[in-house]
Amino acid sequence: MKLQKSLRNTLRLCLLLIGAVFAFGAWAATVELTDALGRKVKVNTPVQRVVINFNYEEFTAVAGKDGWKKVVGMSRTPWEGWRPAIFSRYAAVIPNLHSMPDVGHSDEGTFSAEKIIALKPDVLFIAEWTFNALKTAREQIEAAGIPIVVIDYNAQLLERHLASTRAMGKVMGTEARAEELASLYEREYKNVLTRVAKAGGAKKKVYVELGQAGPETVGNSYSGTMWGKLITTLGADNLADGKLPGPWGPINAEAVIAENPEVIFIAGSSWVNKPKAVKTGYEATPDITRQSLTPYAQRAGWASLKAVKSGEIHAIEHGLCRTLFDFVAMQYIAKRLYPDAFRDVDPEASFRAYHEKYLPVAYSGVWMLPLKP
Repeated sequence: MKLQKSLRNTLRLCLLLIGAVFAFGAWAATVELTDALGRKVKVNTPVQRVVINFNYEEFTAVAGKDGWKKVVGMSRTPWEGWRPAIFSRYAAVIPNLHSMPDVGHSDEGTFSAEKIIALKPDVLFIAEWTFNALKTAREQIEAAGIPIVVIDYNAQLLERHLASTRAMGKVMGTEARAEELASLYEREYKNVLTRVAKAGGAKKKVYVELGQAGPETVGNSYSGTMWGKLITTLGADNLADGKLPGPWGPINAEAVIAENPEVIFIAGSSWVNKPKAVKTGYEATPDITRQSLTPYAQRAGWASLKAVKSGEIHAIEHGLCRTLFDFVAMQYIAKRLYPDAFRDVDPEASFRAYHEKYLPVAYSGVWMLPLKP
């Protein structure tokens, strides 16, 4: 009897193991996806270990808060170092962020292929600018059998936004959520451009400057990417075009005055150790933002600028120019360029709704604001 019982238990265990193998085989699969650069990448799914280099809020929106349970490493500086006020809000609801291993950051020369390989991830999500800057590191990572998926929201190209969003969803097993987000972005993006096309009129000259170091220092402007691409996409004349040796850099102060822009946007954020920066973000208030923006409007020669005289000088969160929710920035800028065509559009309400549906942190603060109420 004991022998028969033992045989039955052994048989039952074998059947369970066989069933588990078949079930796992049916679930596990190698998927091929197209990343932001049009590269075909194969990833074994479901992934259990993920390393992420940038675009943390986009990853959160696509994969959900629970997606972070699979993240085993990240480049901490671009989030925790650059914008700790934003990072801390996410860390309050995503417990493993505080102890997340750091794989380094390309701008600091600390990005480490060795650290990534040691974490044994199933996939690495990497920003386009890091991918292009670190050829040797990426070759080492791929040689270790780790697939690299390039994500790019910086170029301000619709197709890259959509490809990045869908690629993350396919890897993380949240394709339906990713498709919903991609559809939302494409719909809002095209709605803005449709309104711009109908509005017509003469092009307005726009100047954008990074308001990080204070009014005594001329900050970067942008051409062909980020704010620059966004401005030209909205049918305006970007003052920076033809004045920069690359995609970004400062423009001579006299040149800005000579060009006499009709609308000015100073990009702010919640940077640390930047006491003179324009302050925007979750913890900003209208008074705080306007107090930090006012010294820019008081620069020598700026009182006579069309933008300053008409009250068209604005603070806007720098992080809004390279993200899955940058359609909010498009709405705000377009509303300043074409007020009649966007009279019924509320950018702040759009951003609040995005938070409520796709992000685990509550909306608050100031992200876009004119100097004059």
